[in-house]
Amino acid sequence: MSKKLNIVFYGTPEFATGVLKKLHESNHNIKAVVTAPDKPAGRGRKLQQSDVKKFAVNNNIPVLQPTNLKSPDFIKQLQEINPDLQVIVAFRMLPKVVWSLPVMGTFNLHASLLPEYRGAAPINWAIINQEQKTGVTTFFIDDKIDTGAIIDQVETQIEKNENVGSLYGRLMNLGADLSLKTVNDIANNNISTRVQSNSSSLKAAPKLNNENTLIDFTKSAAEVTALIRGLYPYPVAKALFYNNDDELRCKIHTAVISEEKSDHVPPGTLLLKDKKLFIATKDYFIEVNRLQLPGKKAMEVKDLLNGYQFHPNARFYKG
Repeated sequence: MSKKLNIVFYGTPEFATGVLKKLHESNHNIKAVVTAPDKPAGRGRKLQQSDVKKFAVNNNIPVLQPTNLKSPDFIKQLQEINPDLQVIVAFRMLPKVVWSLPVMGTFNLHASLLPEYRGAAPINWAIINQEQKTGVTTFFIDDKIDTGAIIDQVETQIEKNENVGSLYGRLMNLGADLSLKTVNDIANNNISTRVQSNSSSLKAAPKLNNENTLIDFTKSAAEVTALIRGLYPYPVAKALFYNNDDELRCKIHTAVISEEKSDHVPPGTLLLKDKKLFIATKDYFIEVNRLQLPGKKAMEVKDLLNGYQFHPNARFYKG
């Protein structure tokens, strides 16, 4: 049994909640949770609590929601709590006055094998780039993003046709276990850290946006389907297409590589056959299984084709 530590936990999404739950169930004491302020969402624009806040409230853990992490009031609250250690999972960058406060330091859990895939979307980019393995890393916070000394890592294989949904869940569980192990090792003074490489060849994991989530059908079928899997179930890959004279932006939820080569037609060429939808890439057609038209719900292609008409000159492209 390790020494019992007083911890302040920082996080917002579901991924962080898995770690918080694991630490809360341990012998350590979560003195407070720091999470994003409630934000309006949905049609009614009602204030929504973060996933981490919901867990904290349900388990009677004090919640702090500062809008300014350098606020004297927030710093005073942390000083009064006087944590031994701070744990960060999927939260924004902390100022030095915050991360340097605990005597045992502040560590972050990152969903990649650092130093590869520093940034906001490591799980997505590992699949998009067709990596065969990924993992989780704990490291001490410093004054740059995801560059601090590595404490520990755990690897996992990425399955051939895996999407973000399944990998996300597996990494959350691995991350929860690794975070608790890291806390216990710190409590027992049983860690040895290593400095991260800063090579210019390292792969990054930038924030997802309208441009880097847009499918480019001039790429190979393997690259296109990797992008689709790397963005499913959220935020979902986007595709532009002309249907008659209409320019539309749809979302492709799921697709697989077909056996039919497409090097005889331009990339983006649309093929409808046996109530199936195929799109040409640089080398092979992909078969789209689930598609979402603008303003509509996602549908299986076989159901969509019962009511939606693709014009003979319809084609997909990258704008």
